[in-house]
Amino acid sequence: MTTNNGMLDVTIVPAVNQPDWIIPSSLILSVDESQQQVSRYDWQQQDLAVFHLLLQDQTPDKMVVLEGNTTDHRFALQTAGDLRQLQARISEVKDVETPEQFSGANIEGREEYFDKNDVSSYLYQTVMIDDEIYLVPDLDKIAHHLIDSDG
Repeated sequence: MTTNNGMLDVTIVPAVNQPDWIIPSSLILSVDESQQQVSRYDWQQQDLAVFHLLLQDQTPDKMVVLEGNTTDHRFALQTAGDLRQLQARISEVKDVETPEQFSGANIEGREEYFDKNDVSSYLYQTVMIDDEIYLVPDLDKIAHHLIDSDG
């Protein structure tokens, strides 16, 4: 996460059945309206894989395009609800234990493991800011899974 005088510029992205995601604002390339769940998203002539932060029967309203390590590893998050900008002091961001319902019991060999329905497979860290728990996703792992599994 990029810092600015000990402050983090982050965006809170709403997620269902898991803590809301916290993402460095600098990685968000675009937030577009989206009313239909899709698995691919055409953004500026680039065909992006989509990761859903919703239940299957939920109607999305936003597509959040994220920068990747390379342009090939860009992907989009589909969600519903308002994104929130947050400037947090680094000293206010506390690492916390992942709530039990989201933590994978078997951590051995988890590096290779990925299941979009299992939060612990793409969880990087759980943090608390102002008594709210947020999920810091492993965006690289998600990108590699989405892009590499597409073949």
